[in-house]
Amino acid sequence: MKILYSNILPAGLEEGQATIADTIKEQIAESDRIEIAVGYVSKASLEELDALVETHNIQRIILVIGMYYVEGMPEGTYRTALSINERWRKADIGEIRMIRAFKYHGKLYSFLKNGVPKSAIIGSANLGVIKQEANNIRQYEVSGITEHVTECAEILNLIRKMEEPKCSSNIADITDMPIIRETNTSLTGVDTVEQIPQTEVALYDRHKTEVSFILPIKVPAFAERHLDDGKHYTKSNLNVSYAAPRSARKSRDWYETQFTVNKSITLLPGYPEKNATFFVITDDGYVFKAHTTSDGNKQFSAVGDELILGRWIKGRLAAAGLVTPVNDTQLDQDRLGMITKEMLEAYGCDTLVLTKTDQKMEDEEGRLLDVWFLSFEAAQEQEDDE
Repeated sequence: MKILYSNILPAGLEEGQATIADTIKEQIAESDRIEIAVGYVSKASLEELDALVETHNIQRIILVIGMYYVEGMPEGTYRTALSINERWRKADIGEIRMIRAFKYHGKLYSFLKNGVPKSAIIGSANLGVIKQEANNIRQYEVSGITEHVTECAEILNLIRKMEEPKCSSNIADITDMPIIRETNTSLTGVDTVEQIPQTEVALYDRHKTEVSFILPIKVPAFAERHLDDGKHYTKSNLNVSYAAPRSARKSRDWYETQFTVNKSITLLPGYPEKNATFFVITDDGYVFKAHTTSDGNKQFSAVGDELILGRWIKGRLAAAGLVTPVNDTQLDQDRLGMITKEMLEAYGCDTLVLTKTDQKMEDEEGRLLDVWFLSFEAAQEQEDDE
């Protein structure tokens, strides 16, 4: 067995030593089948592994992940794993499986050629080692690689035990995976937005009144994202950024949102009065001023910045790995950055719920303003408001 290292100063590589990451990639390049069982992965390392599988024309790949079914899986990593798993299954080359029977914390890599195990790596390194990120760039790992026939066979045999249905299931077949919502950073640094701890959010949640309004999010289905008849993306709450630019030189910002509320809702008793400023506390702890404007009181937006509501909603979808922010919407010819019904369905939320609290909050001018609670939720049973 040969020892493999991290290359982190002051414990840098010495002559003749090799890194774990480089060795894994070298072994993949020399193999036609890979079987891996690790405790943890990262979104970036999943994407890197997928790219290596494609680059080196790997004929069979099975990845078993061991800790998330018990501890919960970060949402962006989960969505990425689902997508790659679907692609591997469609190509009939492999799958991603999750340990369900217990917490598996091992880190095993088996490399095969022509059906025969040629090498194996065992040690402390999870899959994240193949793609350095800020959170692991100073994390030192040690592993070993062996080409000994008996040791390679024993390691492969253990991985395959983890692959068995009594231990694991395909990630797509798991309906009760605990998901950890990832932090939406799109509002970080916005002057007119503050963030409060979840303990304070819970306090406002307890002060909600019965005055509440369900605001459906109107977006097209994926197949409809190219229909430009004015009924799909230009009038869609979240996709106004794909409408014609206001300037010939500059596309609309991807986060731009015009949240239009149907008259059947705005006419209900208790709905916020037109142009009356109030504070919003979001279910994930952001605070900003909002108001309702336009003809028929139909526009619901943040005060002073038309991007805030979009940063809040789209930012959550982006943090979940369901969409990638677009720098120039006019260059997004395939409209992959357009929010669709399928994205909302995958996220599990397709309405906003605006609920008045019995609390007041003082603004910078000393005015006491009403506080409303804003949630991003799954649709409840309701009548069609169209």
